[in-house]
Amino acid sequence: MKYLLRLLAAFVVLGSAFAADLSITTTSFVPGARAVKVIGTAGATITIGQLLYFDSTAGTYKLADANASATTAAVIGIAASAAASGQPVIVITEDDDLTLGATLSMAAPVYVMSATAGGIAPTADITTGWYPAAILVAKSTSKCIFKPVGLRGTAAAS
Repeated sequence: MKYLLRLLAAFVVLGSAFAADLSITTTSFVPGARAVKVIGTAGATITIGQLLYFDSTAGTYKLADANASATTAAVIGIAASAAASGQPVIVITEDDDLTLGATLSMAAPVYVMSATAGGIAPTADITTGWYPAAILVAKSTSKCIFKPVGLRGTAAAS
């Protein structure tokens, strides 16, 4: 029985190595006064707060994904509006005072795009095969600086 309890304790410790993606409450997502915004066309179904890349072939914004390819890992913005494929979408490309609508950590304030399309994850989640890109830094537990351009890696983590 003691062995089983030790094994279970080890599993809990190892299983908690990865944190969950941020859970964004879309009604609490508020761009800052100086947010830089563009309006484009959605190339997929998009929810407020999801990270986006620009598909230059289709001319549309799609969900960024850290472990799919270097192209889909090139975060260009975060959705400030929801949209179905083919509809207009508001994209924030930079914001120094974004209220994300999620609880941010001040102990680990840097966040990256997730392996879940459109998601935001803590840096501790980066693993082999991800194209790491720091996309936001927490200023408080509710506000952050969002600036993905110039912060992305060009190769998959190994």
